[in-house]
Amino acid sequence: MGSDEARRTGFRDLTILVVDDHRSFADLLSVALNSVSGMRCVGTASSAAEGITLAARLKPDIAVMDIQMPRQDGLAGSRRIREASPDTIVAVVTAHRDPEWVSKAAQAGASAFIPKDGSLDEMIGVLRRVRQGHMLVAPSVFGPSTSTHRHEPETQANLTQRELQVLQLLGRGTTATQASQILGITLNTCRGYIKSLHLKLGVSSQLEAVVKAQQLGLIGPGDER
Repeated sequence: MGSDEARRTGFRDLTILVVDDHRSFADLLSVALNSVSGMRCVGTASSAAEGITLAARLKPDIAVMDIQMPRQDGLAGSRRIREASPDTIVAVVTAHRDPEWVSKAAQAGASAFIPKDGSLDEMIGVLRRVRQGHMLVAPSVFGPSTSTHRHEPETQANLTQRELQVLQLLGRGTTATQASQILGITLNTCRGYIKSLHLKLGVSSQLEAVVKAQQLGLIGPGDER
C-alpha cells in the first residue's frame, strides 16, 4: 500500500525521519512526534548524508529536513532523498521566510515549508496535510516576521477580476495550460495574465506569486491544495 493510501485509510502510523545537525532539536522533535497519535519517528540524522542513507533504508513517509547544515545543505539533501526514496515526502524546516526560499525548496523536491520558530501544533498540522506534488507553506510564514521581497507590489487590490481568477487557480496547483482551459482563454492570453501578476506582485515565478498572494491575503493558505 502506498503512503498516501495508507494515510487516508489510517491503517498505520505516519512514519517520519528527522534530519537536523542540532541533535537536541532532532531528539526533542522525535519525542514530540512519537507522542502524537498517528505519527511515529523512525529515526534521526545529524547530517544530510546520514539522512539520505536512513531514508534509503527506512523509506519513511516524510523526511523533516533542516536547510542549513554543514558539508551538504538541506536543499541538496532533499534532492538526494527524493532520489533514494521517491515515495518519501520532504518537509523543510528553516529560519528563512522569504518567498524565494519557498521556491528553492520546491525546486529541490520539497513539498512543505515550515518555519523553525513556529509552533509544534503548526508543524504537526502541516505534516498531516502535506502530499506529494504540492507545496504546502505553514501559515506563520505569512506572519509579521516574514521578510520583505526585493520588489514591493504596486497595491494589494490592483488586480483585475481575471488576474485574480488566474491567481486562485495557480494557488490550487493548476498549470497555465489547465487554467486557460478552465477559463476558456488561449494559453498565450493566460501567460499574459501570469506575467502581469508577476509584475504587480513583484515576483519572478508562479510559486512566488502564490506565496506573495497568500501573504497579502489575496488568496488563503489552503488554496494551494
